[in-house]
Amino acid sequence: MNNRRRFLNVRDLMPTSATDPSTASPEFTGERPGHGQNFDYDEARHLAAYNYARTLAPGKRVLDAGCGEGYNTQALSDAAEQVTGVDYSKDAIEFCRRTWTHPNLRFEHIDLTRPEGFDDTFDLVLNFQVLEHIEDDRSFLRALQSRLAPGGALLLTTPNRLMSFSENPYHIREYTADELRALLDGVFGSVTMRGVRGNDKVTRFDQARQRSVRRILRLDPLGVRNLLPQSLINFAFARLANIVRSQAKSAAGDDRIEPDDFFVTEENLDSCLDLVALCSA
Repeated sequence: MNNRRRFLNVRDLMPTSATDPSTASPEFTGERPGHGQNFDYDEARHLAAYNYARTLAPGKRVLDAGCGEGYNTQALSDAAEQVTGVDYSKDAIEFCRRTWTHPNLRFEHIDLTRPEGFDDTFDLVLNFQVLEHIEDDRSFLRALQSRLAPGGALLLTTPNRLMSFSENPYHIREYTADELRALLDGVFGSVTMRGVRGNDKVTRFDQARQRSVRRILRLDPLGVRNLLPQSLINFAFARLANIVRSQAKSAAGDDRIEPDDFFVTEENLDSCLDLVALCSA
């Protein structure tokens, strides 16, 4: 069955400053969404999972575990009973508190790999594009499970390794659908797998982005980049991410990619851009 879902407009979720990478967030890494301009693809793709979460959120207490700068977290507040966003980055949480103000929305500076003193439970826990950053993934998933209230569920997304073609210095590992299911089955009693896919416009952009990445990598055939200090690699990644997306937009056409260009599906998970898992204890 092909489950297509309509999405919010990402522009409606961002403050004016989000169009300027220098002011949109505490740190422009090229890895997180919320930077407008050439990152409309990333923003719309990230929002797909949040729109799916909105269908599950009405009347529930929701935890967004790894909320980043909260661009999409705050959009859940008009559907959920209460929304809590947590992130390990103090700067990100301070940005959230300055920017998003809803009576049923709060943000906490918490590292969920060491959540001392944070023992609240929730009806719905979201963990979007975080697992690929975690060294001890199984322990992290158990920590998320411990945040579930009786009858609660975890909704998790992570990139599909089979569809990744660019190096990301922030990712420790990526997963195939089978690998992710096996990992989740070891922690949760029930796991339902889906994926995020794009339309033809998204496919054209991805193909152009892949060509741009390959051109850049050909400049370093010996892999000297892997010997550079991590700080320099991260600095270069942020700048190259912008260049790659700019080149891809020019090559694929300058049509802006919108959230409606993505959909959640149960079909052909190996060719989905992101994997989506709904888990319960």
